[in-house]
Amino acid sequence: MDVSNQLLLKRAITVKAIVTPRWKDEAQQQLQAQINQIDSQLQQLEMQGQRMIAEIQRQSIQPPGPQVLQQIDGIQGQVNQRKSELLEQKNQILQQLQQVQVLELEQEVNQGQIESFFHIQRGENLVQKMQIEILLRDGVVEEIRGDL
Repeated sequence: MDVSNQLLLKRAITVKAIVTPRWKDEAQQQLQAQINQIDSQLQQLEMQGQRMIAEIQRQSIQPPGPQVLQQIDGIQGQVNQRKSELLEQKNQILQQLQQVQVLELEQEVNQGQIESFFHIQRGENLVQKMQIEILLRDGVVEEIRGDL
């Protein structure tokens, strides 16, 4: 290749995996770990909110005035908003878990993308050079598809 007549470009390569029993197990374990982490965050959030409210109540005169009640409502509102965000994330992960469970063995699924560099020169087809896929089976490259 004549170096003066070529370009070095970057491309996104699609990574796909073949669904195997091992792949399904690993995917389910990862998703379950994410669910457990969110459950833990929800518990921490609830405890922190209760501690903050208890501290405000402890420091204020009894019965609490409108300013104190407003402060407590603000904390409760923040806690509830964060809680609903976490529950939304958990629902999305539960949906992904359900999707993984119904995947058929030997089916190909997208795993994401990685980037690579390639050389191109006059006369070569850029579109073909950009369309590269790597197919994995249990983490091992089974096939590289496209024009390297």
